[in-house]
Amino acid sequence: MRIISGKHKGKRIIAPKKLPVRPTTDMAKEALFNILNNSYYFEDVSFIDLYAGTGNIGFEFASRGTTDLVSVDVDYGCIQFIDKISKELEYGISTVKSDVHQFLEKTTLKADIIFADPPYEFPLVDFTKIPELVFKNELLKEGGVLIIEHSKHTDLSHLGHFTNQRRYGGSVFSFFASNIH
Repeated sequence: MRIISGKHKGKRIIAPKKLPVRPTTDMAKEALFNILNNSYYFEDVSFIDLYAGTGNIGFEFASRGTTDLVSVDVDYGCIQFIDKISKELEYGISTVKSDVHQFLEKTTLKADIIFADPPYEFPLVDFTKIPELVFKNELLKEGGVLIIEHSKHTDLSHLGHFTNQRRYGGSVFSFFASNIH
């Protein structure tokens, strides 16, 4: 995986092979950031990365100037890797080792952008819990967005707060906003 833009543009990051992850492809990540670029100044946003895995998306935000970043993953190896790279690149990413649903139940953090990249094989009920908990607990700031990455075989368009989706190869980004019910 590589950082596409910002302070560390072009930097390749090699994750340990033993991590239980499926990083967002560079093509899909670039498309996602092209969308976000039109709506946000990255220096001004707060960001929560759920199912952070290798930290790929968080690193991209940090490279573009975001300083208020939290990465959440249940896997200790993933958290260790994110901490290591964050320290090396001086990103200041806060990590939380937690089950994501438990984190969403308990956290008082609010963010402008919440990104979730759960395992593609998740049952639909587990995907459904993510926006339910985010909106029930009011975790998005005014004008904020929740983005869930999933496979083209999963449809989240029936869920509350859904606004639109974008497809890139086998990956789909579903967008949810608090002003839509």
